[in-house]
Amino acid sequence: MAPLPVSAAAPRIGIVAPLTGTSETLGRQIVDGARAAAGDAPLEIADDGCTAAGGTQAARRFVEAKVAYVVGFLCAESIEAALPILRDARIPVITPAVRIDSLTDRRGRTKFLVYRLAPRDDSEAGAVAGLLPKVWKDRLFAIIDDGTIYGRNLAETLRAAAEAQALQPVFIDTYRPQMDNQVGLIGRLRRAGSTHVFVGGDRDDVAIMGRDAALAGNSMVFAGGEALRAAPGDIPLATGTLMVGLPEWSEIADPAAVAALATRGVVAEGYVLPSYAAMQVALTAAGRPALPDADPAALLDGAFTTALGAIRFDAKGDLSENPYRIFSFDGARFVPVETQ
Repeated sequence: MAPLPVSAAAPRIGIVAPLTGTSETLGRQIVDGARAAAGDAPLEIADDGCTAAGGTQAARRFVEAKVAYVVGFLCAESIEAALPILRDARIPVITPAVRIDSLTDRRGRTKFLVYRLAPRDDSEAGAVAGLLPKVWKDRLFAIIDDGTIYGRNLAETLRAAAEAQALQPVFIDTYRPQMDNQVGLIGRLRRAGSTHVFVGGDRDDVAIMGRDAALAGNSMVFAGGEALRAAPGDIPLATGTLMVGLPEWSEIADPAAVAALATRGVVAEGYVLPSYAAMQVALTAAGRPALPDADPAALLDGAFTTALGAIRFDAKGDLSENPYRIFSFDGARFVPVETQ
């Protein structure tokens, strides 16, 4: 999908990201993606440095520039400082990156005009709990975790969801992470009759479990969260390992958008495509007819056609559909798994 055509009278759109400091690389992805989608739209670009002070300064700049919408923000500190100023100026924000739950959970109290294409922090656990019980309802499954906050949260959320559907794991345990082998754990899983195992832990641990299960002649299927996308270690993941994670945006994006980025020398990675889509949402909203003195946030209702597909927001400004899906490792990459 190519950048949308923009009239000469198009409202100005703000773009904000850290363009200096340790987060500059990610910030450049936001700006590059948003600018590529903007076409000829007038833009106001601000560097917030991923700090509260930077967010405040950027917000004041956008108010002075009379932008209609703001696209961007990478860090919670910056967006939280900017939102009160932008709310008072009735300037909605569309962020492709900030995930903290409280950003939208407080909407009723704060009245912040914030929308996001990024998933919420709790979206991963919600997807694990919503997807795996459906595909494992007839399986003998186990739930284990590495004792970390991340791992235990995923495991406990899945366990509660399974029990709510009258599904009982055959084995629940907390394992010791970062071991050279997990032979003892595999033995306990085998004796419990486990054929499928959810692991709230990191990629290397899941890889070791898959290896040790195979060496013992056990064809267990292991699954985990998006931590499985971490850089490969010395031991590869077993073929068939399942991951509940986000898609690779470049694999699901409209080819025209990827081509438009390529003509600008921009690689479609990281936050580039979500920022491209966020700008498309902003331009579409800005082009919708509005009554005089109407709330500009009302123009963000309904569906938006973007390079990442149709986008809708719920009443809090979160994505109306959880973007996490189940993928299977084919020996080289994660491929989508069809679920009912």
